[in-house]
Amino acid sequence: MTTSTSDQTIVSRQTALMLMDFQPAILSRIPHRDALMESVRVALGWAREHGVKVVFVRVAFAPEDYDAIPHHHKAFGPAKQGRLFADGDPALEVDPALAVRDGDIVVRKTRYGAFSTTDLHALFGDESIDTLVVGGISTAGVVLSTVREASDQDYRIFVLADATDDPDPEVHRVLIAKVLPRQADVITTADLNALVRNVRPASAVVDG
Repeated sequence: MTTSTSDQTIVSRQTALMLMDFQPAILSRIPHRDALMESVRVALGWAREHGVKVVFVRVAFAPEDYDAIPHHHKAFGPAKQGRLFADGDPALEVDPALAVRDGDIVVRKTRYGAFSTTDLHALFGDESIDTLVVGGISTAGVVLSTVREASDQDYRIFVLADATDDPDPEVHRVLIAKVLPRQADVITTADLNALVRNVRPASAVVDG
């Protein structure tokens, strides 16, 4: 499955693979998590092979983060009240199967999107990253919020349909088919090989 409107040529050193909320506590809510994680591992292997920056985003709350949540907040009010998703719980770390390495970026967020409560924009600016390949849980949460903010910030975005999932299959289907293509190219991990064939080496970027 590919929903693409743009030239699929990437510069590997200016590209980041963002794997978001792949935490045991969240994965446990996904019915087909084994198939999902297999796709995520394919994407991760692609990024490591081709020098694409790997970024892991996870959600967890420190005590002061609860204090910053207003009581009226519909999504995170229950987390505040119940002290849910407390940082330090091993089930809220990046899933061990993804094997975080030195040099990877790992950020902790306290809202749906990957940007509003992290320093990712600054980190990407420092490394001249302007292209994002995105996968995460859930499609209606971190993926939708991140894609929309990234689009507003003028990143080029590819969403991996098979490395993205939602507890509600119909919500996932509608977002992947009808909503996310308005801001991103929707591809699958099988399509990553096409991006690889079009990667321009660093020397081509320097030499123009």
